[in-house]
Amino acid sequence: MKVKVGIVQDSPIFFDKKKTIEKIVNLTIKYAKQGCELLVFPESFIPGYPRGFSFGAKVGSRTDEGRKLYSEYYKNSIDLQSKDLKILEEVSKLYAIYLVIGATEKQDTNGSLYCSMLYISPTEGLLGVHRKIKPTGTERIIWGEAYGESLVSFKTKIGKLGGLICWENYMPLARMSMYQKGVEIYIAPTADSREQWTATMKHIALEGRCFVLGCNQYYTKSMYPQEYQSLVENEPEDICPGGSIIVSPLGKVIAGPLFGEAGVLIAELDLDEINHSKLDFDVIGHYARNDIFHLTVKDQPEIRAEKE
Repeated sequence: MKVKVGIVQDSPIFFDKKKTIEKIVNLTIKYAKQGCELLVFPESFIPGYPRGFSFGAKVGSRTDEGRKLYSEYYKNSIDLQSKDLKILEEVSKLYAIYLVIGATEKQDTNGSLYCSMLYISPTEGLLGVHRKIKPTGTERIIWGEAYGESLVSFKTKIGKLGGLICWENYMPLARMSMYQKGVEIYIAPTADSREQWTATMKHIALEGRCFVLGCNQYYTKSMYPQEYQSLVENEPEDICPGGSIIVSPLGKVIAGPLFGEAGVLIAELDLDEINHSKLDFDVIGHYARNDIFHLTVKDQPEIRAEKE
């Protein structure tokens, strides 16, 4: 089976949920018309990854200005019970395209935010949500930690989908939790634009014998709205040069890495390559050594199958 995918390396309308969702809709329509069956957006594309922001926090104190900034971030984060999700589900259905979207998510049950990855099906709407189980460094100021039930995967008409966000991909057991579900298209939205990230994506493809879709924003310092410029004055102009990439199950780079510009990587994935690649290595099969090793992931759900 062959699947045409698109990886969006672009910039959101920063801290503006409504306009960013409009941009997602427009990009979805454009690339669905070009035959893409799956379109992936970067980490916290809604409403933007706040690189360089301190939110007024340091050990022992927080500022009123930082609290106000957090409140603005919260206001522009997505609520899955709102019409925001309906808009995304409708465009997915209308154009028969799967969407995986990085978003900062708020919930009506508490005041915390989560770094989330939304899986949207053209036939079933929201399939489920992966929420980051370990925000990195000072991300922990703004994002809560999720639990095992967030380690979701989906058996869809275009293959088995799953993945992790940014530096979760450096957690070996988290990766293994995805491999155990037989993930074929491994999706890794990120904010990591280092060249070293390319090596990480290649490693995961080789280790998991799966296609890997690495997706990052392209963002420059001058793109920040004027009211936020003072918060990033010490950051370089090329604050996030990208690095989006598509890798085959044998570690071959199919498209990218794309640096220094906005764009969309498009590739046709032949899922038969996955079985071909397992001749000499299968991390959950003949290389697993189940007589020695056993991984139990607390509360991880079984892979969810789309309805026929």
